[in-house]
Amino acid sequence: MRLKKFSQVMIISVWSLIALSVQAQSSGVVAKVNGVAIPQSRLELMVKANVAQGQPDGPEMRKALRENLIAEEILAQEAVKKRLDQDSEVIAQLEIARQAVLVRAFQADYIKNNQVSDDTLRKEYDVLKVQMGDKEYKARHILVENENEARDIVASLKKGGNFAKIAEEKSIDDGSKENGGELNWSPPAAYVRPFSEALVKLSKGGLTEQPVQTSFGWHVIQLMDIRPMEVPPFEEVKQNIQQRVLQREFATVVQDLRSKAKVE
Repeated sequence: MRLKKFSQVMIISVWSLIALSVQAQSSGVVAKVNGVAIPQSRLELMVKANVAQGQPDGPEMRKALRENLIAEEILAQEAVKKRLDQDSEVIAQLEIARQAVLVRAFQADYIKNNQVSDDTLRKEYDVLKVQMGDKEYKARHILVENENEARDIVASLKKGGNFAKIAEEKSIDDGSKENGGELNWSPPAAYVRPFSEALVKLSKGGLTEQPVQTSFGWHVIQLMDIRPMEVPPFEEVKQNIQQRVLQREFATVVQDLRSKAKVE
């Protein structure tokens, strides 16, 4: 899906969830602040987090991170002097942060010990190819909040109204309205079902006779063009498929743990 409000895509990257949970192996001290040591492992953890975000490791970055750690230690010490560490809200925030780190550590441990085989990935790839189909569609749409308004738009378009102009004026889909309602080339499977079902029934240039309702609102859809679907090779999408499988498997683990937990 290529929409902001209309999208149901974007599998959250499993790797981004664990970037900050990698355990540093270095030992030593970066600096001492009022006698309190800042361990080298803390700096290495920050370096890895920055590198994971695309920043190159180097003396300048390490110097800047060291200064940040020193400043944070100074401020943390001042906060303790003011007994802010005993404030109930601060205590709650610290516990939330602690839980978040433990969750990331659990995710990292799961990924480390549950690698997905190439055979499984290729089967997933084959399933996705079938789901995506052999065609992709170029469409545009106007998304509004109620059916009556959508019907009025259909009537206006049938009388010769300008689709792009109406989309810019009335569509609530911020991701496409500035482009006259145009969406990127996509297979039907990229859209929510009511939208995709209506789309594939249209002929080139065709307009939906009736507004199409989805969880996002009411759509007026026009099919602009169709072309053969070019599926990227397995190796090109292998990592994304691995993340997809791991996310699904991890969700199953979470559901299983939830079913076994004693919640009162």
